[in-house]
Amino acid sequence: MSQKYNGSVKWMNGKKGYGFLIGPDGKDIFVHISGVESNSPLQEGQKVSYETALDRQGRTVAVNVRAAA
Repeated sequence: MSQKYNGSVKWMNGKKGYGFLIGPDGKDIFVHISGVESNSPLQEGQKVSYETALDRQGRTVAVNVRAAA
């Protein structure tokens, strides 16, 4: 089972389909729109929970991103 993290949306560009979250360590983490589990667009500053995975290039990215309850 993957570890879940809490963070917030740094910025998200719905037209381009990607953005960045701010992780619990304060570092940026890339998120692609395909990793977001919501029909509503993410908003700057919104609190989220997410897991991480490696993309095809071996970079850590956010997946299973959900608005925090």
